[in-house]
Amino acid sequence: MVVSSEPARLLIVDDNKINRMILSRTLEQQNHIVETANDGKEGLEKIRTGSFDLVLLDIEMPEMNGFEVLEACLKDVELRQIPIIMTSAMDELDAVVKCVELGAEDYLTKPVNPILLRARVNASLEKKRLRDEQRKLFRTFATKEVAEELLRTGFSLGGKQVTGSVLFADIRSFTTIAESQDPAETIDLLNQYFSLMFDAITNNGGTVNQVIGDGLMAVFGAPIFFEDHAEKSVRAALQMLEQLKIFNQSLLAQGKNQIHIGIGIASGDMVAGYTGTQTRAIYTCIGDTVNLASRIEQYTKEALRPLLIDNYTKQGLSENFKVEELGKIMFKGKHNAIRIFAVSG
Repeated sequence: MVVSSEPARLLIVDDNKINRMILSRTLEQQNHIVETANDGKEGLEKIRTGSFDLVLLDIEMPEMNGFEVLEACLKDVELRQIPIIMTSAMDELDAVVKCVELGAEDYLTKPVNPILLRARVNASLEKKRLRDEQRKLFRTFATKEVAEELLRTGFSLGGKQVTGSVLFADIRSFTTIAESQDPAETIDLLNQYFSLMFDAITNNGGTVNQVIGDGLMAVFGAPIFFEDHAEKSVRAALQMLEQLKIFNQSLLAQGKNQIHIGIGIASGDMVAGYTGTQTRAIYTCIGDTVNLASRIEQYTKEALRPLLIDNYTKQGLSENFKVEELGKIMFKGKHNAIRIFAVSG
């Protein structure tokens, strides 16, 4: 097996001082960086505050036993990525089975054989390295939330009904801007613009799941649901507009065309999931809420307002937001007029 020359950061959690010393010495001789914890409670605190590549966790300990620490780690989205090897003097099948069922990476009985310890640690670190590379690759083409869902549940076409908020944003008169400059300048402009917009969206819990030309679609509340999806979507939109002001100041200083955008948000039920084929698919949302958000974004051109929302989104906002009702608008494909509101900073 090829093992990385980079030293790994390991945590040994064991209430027996002799065991900690023996394990530490053995692993440090393999060029690993080792920290220790005296009991399960201290071990969990270190796991949460540190940055470890692997944990060696004893089962029988005061404060919290190894099973309790393992369960706590696996319930945490960030901590479940750390491989945990359970260690115990119990050479019982039931203990091994329970460790595997809970999600432990491996199991070692004490006294630990140094050769076996090295092999199990190296194997676990190699698996983690491969998983980290996979996670990095997923996050290149998908948001953090979508990537984590893929790693946790696997991939399958289809969707499920969710409740959330959908945001559409589009650059005004982009064709005119593109025609006035070289294609390379246009691509550079879009990259800088999207970088700022993505930051505003993801910082508020949103997932950007479509970029088409100069437009984007983002969803709040899926694949990870949160109650205040409407408020987070509007906060993201307001931050997008603030970021755009700063960006336009930079463009103005360079003698370039400034950018103006329209943002539309709708909230409600939709179907979220993977659409496409087994070889090429995207995570997206479909439904009446999505269509309405797109229509509202387009209506910003007529309303001459940069940020418009529907009534369901407005109901999810606190009183801190400045909201102005524009009346009921009949959109294409809708049987009833929709109450539309403008939001300002």
